[in-house]
Amino acid sequence: MSIKTEHINKFYGTQQALNDVSIALNPGEITGFLGPNGAGKSTLMKILTTYLQADSGSATVNGYDVEGQAKEVQKSIGYLPENNPLYPEMYVREYLEFNANIYRCDRSRVQEVIELTGLTPEAHKKIKQLSKGYKQRVGLAAALIHDPEVLILDEPTTGLDPNQLLEIRTLIRNLGKKKTVLLSTHIMQEVEAMCDRVIMIKKGTIVADREIKSLKDDQEQIIEVEFDYRVEEVLLQQLPHVEKVKNLVGFVYHIHFNTTKDMRPAVFDFAHDNGLKTLQLNQKNKNLENLFRELTED
Repeated sequence: MSIKTEHINKFYGTQQALNDVSIALNPGEITGFLGPNGAGKSTLMKILTTYLQADSGSATVNGYDVEGQAKEVQKSIGYLPENNPLYPEMYVREYLEFNANIYRCDRSRVQEVIELTGLTPEAHKKIKQLSKGYKQRVGLAAALIHDPEVLILDEPTTGLDPNQLLEIRTLIRNLGKKKTVLLSTHIMQEVEAMCDRVIMIKKGTIVADREIKSLKDDQEQIIEVEFDYRVEEVLLQQLPHVEKVKNLVGFVYHIHFNTTKDMRPAVFDFAHDNGLKTLQLNQKNKNLENLFRELTED
């Protein structure tokens, strides 16, 4: 396993940021790390990159212990933090040469990553002159300079325009063919487009670990229905193929069916038979956004 954590716990004072977190990520796999703000994503990434220490549990990167072998871990990882700290007065090429010297890379590697990340037209500029999107590219180039086996990217597509998004998405997908990539983002479409797998975290606890393919193949559908009167959930659970029923707000319900058959007619007939009016009736396939909302909402 390129990244492995076992029973990681982390507290900030009395607040528990991570609760018994265990994950295992493989080479050649891009994993999306999703969760609401404050769920613990950045905390886990900082532990994996040796910026923070866990209060208990263990973590390894490429077989190196993050506490006992921190230097080896740092050599193995390319890290793009969420705030992307850069030296604004340095020129792009100068900054990347500075990073290359730290890792004792050949100077030719600087030109390679400039071309790889699409920085060629901006390489002669000072970093402070760049747009936010190009600053993200500089941060990604710095993370790649030593050709690490593991990439940890915290919100890597922040500030990119649609064309830049497509280019960086393609770059990350290509990198993920050989490297282990863990990335966090709030953009569900980015996870579906780039990732092989998704891990979701809520209040420091892992609540889902799914392959994207299995999610797309999921037969479950959700019917969102609003009646003109409150209905006992136990009555809706008597519909065929029902897995669960949830009252969202007022008279709006989500009914989960484990079938590919369109269940809207059955819900409409239920309303008719029980003297109810349907104010809205929508079919929602089980997708990443629905799963995220279902598992992370309070």
